[in-house]
Amino acid sequence: MPKPVKQEFDVVVIGAGAVGENVADRAAQGGLSVVLVEAELVGGECSYWACMPSKALLRPGTALHAAQTTPGAKEAVTRTLDAAAVLKRRDYFTSNWQDDSQVAWVKDSGIDLIRGHAWLTAPKTVQVAGLDGTSHQLAARHAVVLATGSVPNTPPIEGLEDLQVWGTREATSASEIPERLAVLGGGVAGTELAQAYARLGSAVTLVARSRLLRNYPEEAARLVAAGLRADGVDIRLNTGTQGISGNDDGTFSLQLADGSTVIADKVLVAVGRHPALEGLGLESVGIEPDGSGHLALSTDTSGLVEGVSGDEPWLYAVGDAAGKNLLTHQGKYEARATGDAIAARAKGELTGRPADWSRYSQTANQHAVPNVVFTDPELATVGRTLESAREDGYNASSVELPIQVAGSSLHSENYEGWAQLVVDEERQVLLGATFAGPDVSELLHAATIAVVGGVPLDRLWHAVPSYPTISEVWLRLLEKYGL
Repeated sequence: MPKPVKQEFDVVVIGAGAVGENVADRAAQGGLSVVLVEAELVGGECSYWACMPSKALLRPGTALHAAQTTPGAKEAVTRTLDAAAVLKRRDYFTSNWQDDSQVAWVKDSGIDLIRGHAWLTAPKTVQVAGLDGTSHQLAARHAVVLATGSVPNTPPIEGLEDLQVWGTREATSASEIPERLAVLGGGVAGTELAQAYARLGSAVTLVARSRLLRNYPEEAARLVAAGLRADGVDIRLNTGTQGISGNDDGTFSLQLADGSTVIADKVLVAVGRHPALEGLGLESVGIEPDGSGHLALSTDTSGLVEGVSGDEPWLYAVGDAAGKNLLTHQGKYEARATGDAIAARAKGELTGRPADWSRYSQTANQHAVPNVVFTDPELATVGRTLESAREDGYNASSVELPIQVAGSSLHSENYEGWAQLVVDEERQVLLGATFAGPDVSELLHAATIAVVGGVPLDRLWHAVPSYPTISEVWLRLLEKYGL
């Protein structure tokens, strides 16, 4: 066996997805030498199998539906979606699953790249099995960063492990539209892909063990459910899948807990994800699995992993690997803070825990995480729900109402929407906000700014929404609150 190639860098980043790229870039901008290690495509899950392709599949259906619900435009719409054209556009947004442009960006940014599988062998030491057969031993002067993302959960369904079913990767990269699709899971990925495929021509059955989008306010989730049903999705809620079997004709039979059976040509399992930490050698640096064999990391607000062996702090985790908020934009936010913190610590400009809301701290993770469900209607939320605010000890109240303003009536015929603000009664500031309805994602950043900035409600009253826009719902919410 050839000897490993030994190299030394200031920072070693394992995982070159969107999060790994961002932490590497910030560390490099801080004057540090950085190497990215990636076993798959540079750009990661979001670029090729998640955010971009799923939204590319959803957007044409949303645009068509918008035209169909607007008098004057709907009379001109005479066709359904062209599935082949939608898939071709999806392929464009994934760069046909080629990462040449992202590799070029890494090089132009002054960052080294090694393609291979990496794992820790000791503090600040990383072994890499290169995809070209070369073995590498990397030493980090200052930090190793885990940006390995997440992997899908596998539910305990009898027969599932013996069958080839779809995960989200297969669903977002499929080359054909199945006649019948069964979706297991009522979370974000399940609902988005169920609607995308229904609009592309599949007969879709969605099965969920609880209500749809259970982590979101129920009134908002009901609007999304109504949207899916209007597209023909058969929604089976509050029921589990007991077993699944393959049929002689290549189809699948799903046995549900309510005694019914669903026949499908493809089955998509979308029941959540967990941090991809297996095979990283964490045991070699003092991180042991729990009693169930699961690995999890605890990090501070700069991304430093706690409980790691070594003379000084050196191991960081960001994005899905950290296990806090499995959202690409939030992971990139964490990466920017972590990359800056690593560079500052290397220069002696930062010691100990960074101050909240500083450039080195991921403070928004605790207060203002924005999230959009890109169904039609959309569901957009930031910060705390009323329930979570009260659980966290806040004296919280809420105000909610249907979205019925001039902008919504102009937007489309029979526009249906819902909005809620969660208020900290002690400080008279927003703790959270939720919007549901067509195109409400564009309302979300204003709410995010209000939560992050701690804008007092009596000052927010002076942020006058333009007329006639859907943003006028802000005025109506504040009026209902009593301003």
